[in-house]
Amino acid sequence: MNITRLHIGDTLSEVAIHNGTVYLAGQIAEDTTQNIQGQTREVLGHIDRLLAEAGSDKTRILSCQIFVADVKDFDGMNEAWNEWVPEGHTPPRATVGAQFPDPKRLVEIIVVAASS
Repeated sequence: MNITRLHIGDTLSEVAIHNGTVYLAGQIAEDTTQNIQGQTREVLGHIDRLLAEAGSDKTRILSCQIFVADVKDFDGMNEAWNEWVPEGHTPPRATVGAQFPDPKRLVEIIVVAASS
């Protein structure tokens, strides 16, 4: 079985596709001046773009891991998440607190999805 990798860098690939499953690297906001909702929306936009490039979409997410720098931001992150995820397609998900190397980073999201 072949493995396809997209956006290969020195440290990681943004996407790996194997056996009909799409694996995304942790997605982060580039604009760290935004609040938790803004950073989450930006990250979800990255996820949309990468899933589309891999032949999938957010209705096909199999699992999701969300890391937030401050658990007090959980409700704000969830607000952006709930606006984005289609009704009836909420995937299994875990959300945990995390310490990021950049203190301005507020959220990182990893998803695994089925390809179309």
